[in-house]
Amino acid sequence: MVIDIDSYIRDFTFHEKRDLFNLDSNVGKTRVEKQFVDGIYISKYINEFWTSRQRQASALHEIAYRACFKPQLPRFFIQLLTTKGDLVYDPFVGRGTTAIEAGLLGRMVVANDVNPLSIMLTRPRFDIPNSREVKERLDRIKIDRSAKAEIDLSMFYHSQTEAEICSLRDYLRERKEVGKEDHLDAWIRMVATNRLTGHSKGFFSVYTLPPNQAVSSESQRRINEKRNQKPDYRNTKELILTKTRHLISGLSETQKKDMKEIGDEAIFLNVDSRLTKEIQNEVVQLTVTSPPFLNVVQYAEDNWLRCWFNSINANEIAKRIVMAKTLTEWSNFIGEVFQELYRITKRGGWVAFEVGEIQGGKINLDEYVVPLGLSVGFNCEGIIINEQDFTKTSNIWGIRNNRSGTNTNRVVMFKKE
Repeated sequence: MVIDIDSYIRDFTFHEKRDLFNLDSNVGKTRVEKQFVDGIYISKYINEFWTSRQRQASALHEIAYRACFKPQLPRFFIQLLTTKGDLVYDPFVGRGTTAIEAGLLGRMVVANDVNPLSIMLTRPRFDIPNSREVKERLDRIKIDRSAKAEIDLSMFYHSQTEAEICSLRDYLRERKEVGKEDHLDAWIRMVATNRLTGHSKGFFSVYTLPPNQAVSSESQRRINEKRNQKPDYRNTKELILTKTRHLISGLSETQKKDMKEIGDEAIFLNVDSRLTKEIQNEVVQLTVTSPPFLNVVQYAEDNWLRCWFNSINANEIAKRIVMAKTLTEWSNFIGEVFQELYRITKRGGWVAFEVGEIQGGKINLDEYVVPLGLSVGFNCEGIIINEQDFTKTSNIWGIRNNRSGTNTNRVVMFKKE
């Protein structure tokens, strides 16, 4: 059963949403269970709260990134717990799903991630160009047909494709170094970064693994051998333009204008989520986020090609990213994040903290998150469990689909009284 969320919003005023998680439980649509956590009973609300059958997400979201949640998830909470003009925050912004959805819904935005690629992928989508502007800028970028990377990329790219990528990389690096990078350059950088590798003709590379990470050179050689393939020429400028047209499809001029205004006021941070001094006390109405899981992502290995293209030292960034190897280390880190979230959250504000089941479903991180939020002063208003089918990517992350009786989206809800 799917809740008619629009009807729910119409029937209740904003101030009557204290019991919003007990949606229609009296008629059996939402299952409500009690779970004993940290010495108290917490309500679990189980339903199909956000699904592909709800309003389709904007194409503006379609930027590849590992382990990102669907835009319908933050939309659900943004619509219920905020009004236009409220401040929405994500301390682990990833590809920018929460931030972009908040902007599209007319909310103010703070986006943070210790990974500089995240901000590079998020910020440009608040200053949306038209395809004509992008084409004109691309036409101005000179291609050195003899350009070649300082590392061997022949297993990924045709020699002429590599020359175009290197020419674009040099152009963007020079523009940034001299302080001339503008919103068109930033947009082109974002799109090109996402077109570097993938498994269709829409990417610069020959067929490889999904476009949210880059395999090693040796792994790509094995893929090429197994598939009996070699890199063919890809027109990088045409692919950037094609992806641009897709990203901006369906957006009105009014939406672009509104996103620009929100982006101009937004705060984009590239700092440790435990140390966000740039955010004032008690200003955030809602945080919607999903933290890094236990020692899953190997940053330098996954992002080496994106970092190379953007002249980022992947190993240095990897040192800044918390890679908790044990549940104790992870809990200590998340506990410090909650201290900062409590500081910046308004009275009456909310935190929607999404976690998954890991290690084959043996560990439910929500059970560990509840006491962390309580310890800093939040009230736990319940755990939302969204029932849905999952993509193949779920298995990569050690998260089983609900054919095995488990759920990916487990969102712990906290409120600051």
